[in-house]
Amino acid sequence: MNIKIVCVGKLKESYLRDACAEYLKRLSRFAAVTVTELPEYKLTDNPSPAQLKKAIDEESAQILNCIGRTDFLYALDVGAKQMTSEEFSQNLSETAGKGYGNIVFVIGGSNGYNDEVRKRADKKLGFSAMTFPHQLFRVMLIEQIYRAFKIAAGEKYHK
Repeated sequence: MNIKIVCVGKLKESYLRDACAEYLKRLSRFAAVTVTELPEYKLTDNPSPAQLKKAIDEESAQILNCIGRTDFLYALDVGAKQMTSEEFSQNLSETAGKGYGNIVFVIGGSNGYNDEVRKRADKKLGFSAMTFPHQLFRVMLIEQIYRAFKIAAGEKYHK
């Protein structure tokens, strides 16, 4: 199985890069995983609504360019339905069994993504009603994907 994680922005802190690397290493026995970091659109400190829309649209266009026609897209969205780790594991396993080219997870930029990304999404996935830094959220996503595979394999993983 091929999993792609598409995210806007780079991991700046070494401890976050180390955490992602550790979970990606663990995950490699279950799936081939690639992470694509897209550049953040540079905004002024106080952008106008038009500048903000342009930033979101440009980042969203970059996101959509990374997704193939036969890819299954999970769009991470704060307002989307949340699942338990067990439900996510089952959903991911069912999706993997349907023969998609890749399973893609998208983490938008700090201002989100536009409706074109929402329309393209096969499933919107929420983790929490809370807001997390995008860099930390990447670690959380990769850990949950790893956890999902461990659950699906019937292996012990602490709760």
